[in-house]
Amino acid sequence: MPYVAAMSDIEAFTIAATDEQLGDLKARLQNTRWPEAELVDDWSQGIPLAYVRKVCEYWANDYDWREREALLNRFDHFRTEVNGLGIHFIHQRSPHENARPLLITHGWPGSIVEFQKVIEPLVDPVAHGGDAADAFHVIAPSLPGFGFSDKPAETGWGVEKIAATWDQLMGALGYASYLAQGGDWGSAVTGAIGALENGSCIGIHLNMPWVGPDPATMDDLTDEEKDGLAALKFYQDWDSGYSKQQATRPQTVSYALADSPSGQAAWILEKFYAWTDNDGSPEDVLTRDELLDNVMLYWLTESAASSARIYWESFGKTRPGDVDIPMGASIFPKEIMRPSRRWAEKRFKNIVHWNRLDKGGHFAAFEQPELYLNEIRTWARQVPRPA
Repeated sequence: MPYVAAMSDIEAFTIAATDEQLGDLKARLQNTRWPEAELVDDWSQGIPLAYVRKVCEYWANDYDWREREALLNRFDHFRTEVNGLGIHFIHQRSPHENARPLLITHGWPGSIVEFQKVIEPLVDPVAHGGDAADAFHVIAPSLPGFGFSDKPAETGWGVEKIAATWDQLMGALGYASYLAQGGDWGSAVTGAIGALENGSCIGIHLNMPWVGPDPATMDDLTDEEKDGLAALKFYQDWDSGYSKQQATRPQTVSYALADSPSGQAAWILEKFYAWTDNDGSPEDVLTRDELLDNVMLYWLTESAASSARIYWESFGKTRPGDVDIPMGASIFPKEIMRPSRRWAEKRFKNIVHWNRLDKGGHFAAFEQPELYLNEIRTWARQVPRPA
């Protein structure tokens, strides 16, 4: 596809924390006032005190943000204004002539950090033992109110508005058509992009399809559907308190998270324990540095409140539309929502790829990059190129 830059006010961007920010972070970590320990020997009352103390001690004394910052800055970062809001995004162009544009969107409590292991293989598969036919130009924006995107100064930035904004961004970058992928809130946004009727997005892939159980199947459930219902019940009963808080009173919780790095880390890392495919610790799947890289994007940008508001803006207000363009889904065993294909077919009318995997969780690209890459490539091959 021809590429014509169509936006004149794109500015190159470099992630650069100040020494003052890093000094303040260390001082706050060293002066943390800790709560008493939980009364159980597992995570059932929340993230254990001993684990948080260990992580925060490492964060204060051993974690090297300058080294991690440089790793993230190996990608091409930009900022521009779209739909009245400053948006940060990675735009990594492929060296391969027939590469296709792929828009990938993160969720909460994730960030662009989730994609750092897959961007280079997506962009240049040949350099990583793959096929040039599977090459993509990768565009990975930070959601409004997350990371280095601006914080909305007015209400209204729910899933549908973000979807329309991403579509505008892709057009402004010169892409007449594109593919889109996402998980978590990125899945909701990508699904909304797929429901747009302007023809720009030609295929979507989701690693957490936003579809509920089909009432018509309740008397004839498969084992997979029973598993999906059990997962939803556990989430609603034991794992969704954060979402209720952020969907109803995001401002209230943000005071503690914005003031306390240990609090911000605990709020996020508990979800990495709950939603990754691990053996008792999120560090079974991701390194401590990788986990802290993601926390840093919330801490440095003071985005506890602004990131939480996507729940307030979208829960109960999103109206998912039917999707007729080619859709693919990859269902990882530790995902929060694990619908069946027949449930998904009620909304997604043209499923070209559906796969249930044997390992992996909510943060697919971060946890299982090779599986994620294979899923994306397999799906994309089923999406016809524009004439």
